[in-house]
Amino acid sequence: MDSISMISSLIFILCAFCFSGANSSTLGVNYVSRLLEIQERERAPSSLQLTAAYGVLNRLIPSHFSTFEFHIITKDHCDGEFCFNISNHPGSAREGSPEILISGTTAVEILSGLHWYLKYWCGAHISWIKTGGAQLASVPYPGSLPAVQDAGIVVKRPVPWSYYQNAVTSSYTFAWWDWVRWEQEIDWMALQGINLPLAFTGQEAIWQKVFKNFNISTSNLDDFFGGPAFLAWSRMGNLHRWGGPLPQSWLDQQLILQKKILARMFELGMTPVLPAFSGNVPAALKHVFPSAKISRLGNWFTVNSDPRWCCTYLLDATDPLFVEIGKAFIEQQLKEYGRSSHIYNCWKMSIYCSDTFDENTPPVDDPEYISSLGATIFEGMQSADSDAVWLMQGWLFTYDPFWRPPQMKALLHSVPLGKLIVLDLYAEVKPIWATSKQFYGTPYIWCMLHNFAGNVEMYGVLDAVGSGPVEARISDNSTMVGVGMSMEGIEQNPVVYDFMAEMAFQHNPVDIKAWINLYSRRRYGRFVQPMQDAWNILYHTIYNCTDGAYDKNRDVIVSFPDVEPKSISTLQIALNNIHEQYGKRYLGRAILEVANDSYDKPHLWYSNSDVIHALKLFLESGNQLSDSSTYRYDLIDLTRQALAKYANELFLDVIEAYKLDDLYAVSHLSQKFLGLVKDMDMLLGCHDGFLLGPWIERAKKLAQDEDQERQFEWNARTQITMWFDNSEEEASLLRDYGNKYWSGLLRDYYGPRAAIYFKFLIESLEEGNGFNLRGWRREWIKLTNNWQNSRNGFPVKSTGDALNVSQWLFEKYLQDLGSHDH
Repeated sequence: MDSISMISSLIFILCAFCFSGANSSTLGVNYVSRLLEIQERERAPSSLQLTAAYGVLNRLIPSHFSTFEFHIITKDHCDGEFCFNISNHPGSAREGSPEILISGTTAVEILSGLHWYLKYWCGAHISWIKTGGAQLASVPYPGSLPAVQDAGIVVKRPVPWSYYQNAVTSSYTFAWWDWVRWEQEIDWMALQGINLPLAFTGQEAIWQKVFKNFNISTSNLDDFFGGPAFLAWSRMGNLHRWGGPLPQSWLDQQLILQKKILARMFELGMTPVLPAFSGNVPAALKHVFPSAKISRLGNWFTVNSDPRWCCTYLLDATDPLFVEIGKAFIEQQLKEYGRSSHIYNCWKMSIYCSDTFDENTPPVDDPEYISSLGATIFEGMQSADSDAVWLMQGWLFTYDPFWRPPQMKALLHSVPLGKLIVLDLYAEVKPIWATSKQFYGTPYIWCMLHNFAGNVEMYGVLDAVGSGPVEARISDNSTMVGVGMSMEGIEQNPVVYDFMAEMAFQHNPVDIKAWINLYSRRRYGRFVQPMQDAWNILYHTIYNCTDGAYDKNRDVIVSFPDVEPKSISTLQIALNNIHEQYGKRYLGRAILEVANDSYDKPHLWYSNSDVIHALKLFLESGNQLSDSSTYRYDLIDLTRQALAKYANELFLDVIEAYKLDDLYAVSHLSQKFLGLVKDMDMLLGCHDGFLLGPWIERAKKLAQDEDQERQFEWNARTQITMWFDNSEEEASLLRDYGNKYWSGLLRDYYGPRAAIYFKFLIESLEEGNGFNLRGWRREWIKLTNNWQNSRNGFPVKSTGDALNVSQWLFEKYLQDLGSHDH
């Protein structure tokens, strides 16, 4: 056994009791026990699950296909819990025999066990392809796999479910996926132990068939459905038609794709969550049923309340038609898919689907009224599926003062106990379970939201993730039934998702420093001391955000301030307090926050000089690790992170020079900023995970003709730039919400946009006039709209040497910034 495997195994064995734990069912698990029993009876046959599990093994590490044997066992072998068991194969001494036997209560448990073994005995690491892919080079050759202790290892789930996805992930990340990419994702889910994923793909085709029976034509639905990149918000009732209409070929292909997705999820023993009716209806329904209680909602972020895409229609939950449509929708899904897991989610669509109370406050706060609404929504599900359970996201309770205890309790108690499960959606930052008496007795899932809009930003709260789910589960009268990941976009920050997924099997708080030390070895396949030191810094800085701030990437490059420059505060001060980290004391610098500042300053929760020092350690490790895709991804991401924060300060330097009427400094510094943007674009072009090209090309690939290709590409470009509508002088209120640090986007869009702003700064100083804010807006909005409609191509494969480029940029911009002594 090599040193990595030996150390990993020893640490794991020492902590084995932490991982296995005792029977830890909560009150919440008892409440959902009937659903669990039903799902157990209806789960795919063992033979089908085993075939699916072996398929994942073959796609992951085909060279070791014959070295593992899988068995399905009953929960009786695990004291009634979901579990996996890793043991040495009884025939392993015979040549050609399997070496490791992994048993589990479902195929997901088996694959979780496979992943666990590869992590803790072979020093391997599995992440998304875009974030470096799987590091399997450390896995020994067949015939020499490390043995586990004679008694084997049993790892039980402390709670039954591991939830995955956010309603908007379907648009921010999945919009253009084909079956090949979906198969990779479902494999990843199973290996991470995820058994409760959303399954929202293809629902528009279901709605088309349902509404046809209510005399709504296909042309009526052209105005109802959003475009492919905006379907999540169309489903929520936030908008209609924007980016549409949907071609029939799109509807058909997405339904075929959904059937493949569901089939594979069921084969693996997962519990896919299907959508349910929320009250969001086409405008035409008001004419077909003139006596129905259908109201029009208010504007959601459009400019000038444009009726072409704003102000959707809502069917009152008290109208008899509500239950009729809700029943028809679920029945149509059952007809198309042949089965259901009995868990349904209507997310945050309209005000009468409580999830959508997020976007629209209910008309009255009478608890009895709220209770009647919740009961009616559930009736629409239960009328078609007597075993239905409503999965409701709890984001609305996070920020809306409307939801005082009586209103919250009325909603949660409107459904029979055990028939409603709440997602504590942002629990790593603002847990609701702790302030709501465990959701007033309602079962809930502790979720990590983490990412907004798929922004590229190194960020995490590992301390909260490593202890929060355990604290919630062992609290008095706990109703927790699962853990979950509810990010808006994936394929970033692999360390956070590796760790959070593992919490589905952890019974005690995790020693994160020890976990991080193992992570850096697994991530790159070998021990390199500078990398250990670098990750220790990253854990204490980037991945330990404790200020509770709403994290949304507003770096100047990707979210350029649309404000009068003299309104921007540029004052920088040395903090009087002394920070102490890693045994060193030093003065820090920070930007003074001004309450009336006119733009949303980027969130910075750590010392950038510490992160620059971590980057220096990364670069020192390059000679040993440059052949690793995971290393190259992390090196580029960390270099990008440091340069982005430097660019924020450089922008303020430009503004300060402008306030001082220093034309030379403005010209010089703005050119330095623009040069930095181009350099960062080149850096990002060194890894496939940071390219704009694949996003656009995937969109075009799904088109059936030239018109569709143009439409889909416009959708793809618009979502990551302006997002929603605009006028000639007023940008979208959602512009840059979906910003991305992608090569091609910086060079082709973010850089030219910044250049326009700097041009107006220079003209203002040359002419002695004030800044022409109106002119700036007209030009950059025109640039954006033209870019959204353009058709130029971008590379889909990376070029350049990540280590050389990162080293060059470090020396050019950063090495003098990390000045304090470490």
